[in-house]
Amino acid sequence: MAFLSRRLGFYLVAAWAALTINFLIPHLMPGNPIQVILSHFQGKPTAAQVLNIEQTMGLQPGRGLLAQYLTYLGQLARGDLGISITYFPASVRSVIDAGLPWTVCLVGGATVISFLAGTFAGLVAGWRRGNRLADAALPASTFLNSVPYFWIGLLALTVFAVDLGWFPLSGGAGYGQAPSFSASFIGAALDHAALPALTIVVSSFGGWLLVMRNMTVTTMSEDYITVARAKGLPESRIMLAYAARNALLPNLSAFALSLGFVVSGAIVTEIIFSYPGIGFVLFNAVANEDYPLMQGVFLVITVAVLAANLLADGLYVLLDPRIRQGAGR
Repeated sequence: MAFLSRRLGFYLVAAWAALTINFLIPHLMPGNPIQVILSHFQGKPTAAQVLNIEQTMGLQPGRGLLAQYLTYLGQLARGDLGISITYFPASVRSVIDAGLPWTVCLVGGATVISFLAGTFAGLVAGWRRGNRLADAALPASTFLNSVPYFWIGLLALTVFAVDLGWFPLSGGAGYGQAPSFSASFIGAALDHAALPALTIVVSSFGGWLLVMRNMTVTTMSEDYITVARAKGLPESRIMLAYAARNALLPNLSAFALSLGFVVSGAIVTEIIFSYPGIGFVLFNAVANEDYPLMQGVFLVITVAVLAANLLADGLYVLLDPRIRQGAGR
């Protein structure tokens, strides 16, 4: 617990630093970001709109920097991230709330599938090293791991959506369909998510396989594997209960970290497929110089990554007794 408490304190400081940097970015930018935002309005904005934008970005003429910073922190404590310019008059929070479930379901689901499949395949490939099929997994996974995932996405879109017409070209569901738990919406959502998910799974599968295979090969030379075989234990039990448990630590740590980046989404993949997730929202915010929305998305991504790092530390403490022993001293 002492180890986790120290790490939690570190991440709280890191979160405060991220909030502060997020506040300072508009102040350090050249020119006047307020004028850039106001240029997107048709007609002359009202004084209330100007004041709201100034408060959201922490740029309030006539007030000291510290006072603006405290106002900014107070708004964050209330969950007020301001008004989006791209999706005006929607609030930044509502835009993020609308895009977040799409990204979590798509990228989160694809990441879990890729992790489970790649880890198990890597375990088998490492355990059966010398087998022709198992050895063929090494160059194949290396190739997949080196291919840019946006290229895989473009290829999948061209072949399966344009040429064969098996899947939709873009979007998250059928046109005009409101999110619901109806069979028609779920079916349409799965149909639209198939190609983006396939792109993420194929591009990340090789990385999980390579790490797990290499760790399994290293683990096979350990004394406890030799002792287990000397006891006459079945090979399947040795592989799963002994080798896999110890070889899994690096992949589990990387998986916990990858969960933090689920929130940011596979940005290029979402852009290629025009998928309505956080990555596509961030792309639109940058294209339209929507500073409040960019700040809100960056903030959510930062918090998610810090939480994932804390989760990775917790997994290591739970699975590796050496960490617990070192933390207790």
